[in-house]
Amino acid sequence: MEEITYDKTYREHTLIRVLGITSLTILILIGVAGASPFAYVTNLGDYDQRGYYYDTNYNGTLPTHNVAVIDTATNNVTARVPVEGWPRDIAVNPAGTKVYVATPAGLGPTISVIDIATNTVSATVNVGGYPMQVAVNPAGTKVYVTDRDSTNISVIDTATNTLMEQINVGMITRNVVISPDGKKIYVTNIFNNTTSVIDAITNKVTTTISVGDSPNEVAIAPDGNKVYVTNTGSNTVSVIDTTADNVTATVPVGDGDTPSDIAVSPDGKKAYVTISGNYNDSGNTVSVIDTVNNTVTATVPVGITPLGVAVTPDGKNVYVTNAKSDNVSVIDTDTDTVTATVNVGVHPTSVVIVPPTDSDMTVQSTGTNSNVTEDIGVEKTNLSSEEKNAVELNNSNNNNSESDNDSSSGGNESSEISSTPGFGLLGSLTCLCGGWKLRKK
Repeated sequence: MEEITYDKTYREHTLIRVLGITSLTILILIGVAGASPFAYVTNLGDYDQRGYYYDTNYNGTLPTHNVAVIDTATNNVTARVPVEGWPRDIAVNPAGTKVYVATPAGLGPTISVIDIATNTVSATVNVGGYPMQVAVNPAGTKVYVTDRDSTNISVIDTATNTLMEQINVGMITRNVVISPDGKKIYVTNIFNNTTSVIDAITNKVTTTISVGDSPNEVAIAPDGNKVYVTNTGSNTVSVIDTTADNVTATVPVGDGDTPSDIAVSPDGKKAYVTISGNYNDSGNTVSVIDTVNNTVTATVPVGITPLGVAVTPDGKNVYVTNAKSDNVSVIDTDTDTVTATVNVGVHPTSVVIVPPTDSDMTVQSTGTNSNVTEDIGVEKTNLSSEEKNAVELNNSNNNNSESDNDSSSGGNESSEISSTPGFGLLGSLTCLCGGWKLRKK
């Protein structure tokens, strides 16, 4: 009889544990699916009478420059990360844990490393020269930095945040991108009207491709089959086939205005090009390119002097930095219209989208950060107490006080989970578990 009771209790204990683990797993999956990415925007600041940048949002006193953090769910700035120097370009590692910012001038020509979990600068790496553009390899182990004033590309070891080596391209480069397989590096040579292809293993130039006039920005399709180069001197975009490493198409953009940055949608079907015009001309738009036909299918008016552009991981929105408007335009990709405008600071230049991760779903806010993984830990503890109470309820005839304790535990669990995404489903599972226990009681 005792053996039967033990087996019954063990099975019931196991069932409760399975329900707890299942609900916890569902909670994590729903939390990740429901979380929104964050847009990190570099604010270069404005010029004072001496030619130095300063940020008028900070009383126009000291030269203060920052990276603004936008919650894409609300399109509100939830944090600002002060950095030294002039924040220009920005990139995020594949894990979504670090952001790398090219910050020339200030205390030195450095790369600022921002810890996304805390929104603070955790390290700075001196690369020399005048760092312009930055990119992270797919493995997240290296950061590549172009130099405005030299023919070198600096390579940073992300494990130690130290300068590993410099790649001599032989020409002054402007921007850099790495293929998804990590084998090739593409860099634009602005004064030579070419794009160089570098072997990522040997760090040697293997091919030089002729493109348009004054190639500036570069982007690569998610599948790695095409590279897109904006040519500021010829108002075109060169399309490079990465198998043969040659130009297969040239797309006119901007109607005479200057193309700047470019980003490709996650499905690879569209490319978005910022077109920077003057205050009173017809520029200041984003050209939408159909990458199948290599034609411009839409032109979206945005703010003044659009520079940086980035697409959200779901492909539903495009974020554009408008340097002279001091804001960011948010474009709905279904309608190709601006649905929101976010005031971010002074002279925003670049933007990168940081997707949420299942290991560190950080709620960004000004001055405070909370980690959902800690809440999950509390929930798991509550579930463990539920398991213990279930065993006690099945092994004791005196269950009045235990029933009270169980209700109290359920109330605490509810208060802990109420602010967690997916609580409705988890709550239903908890109620199901509680109902099963009461039935057994």
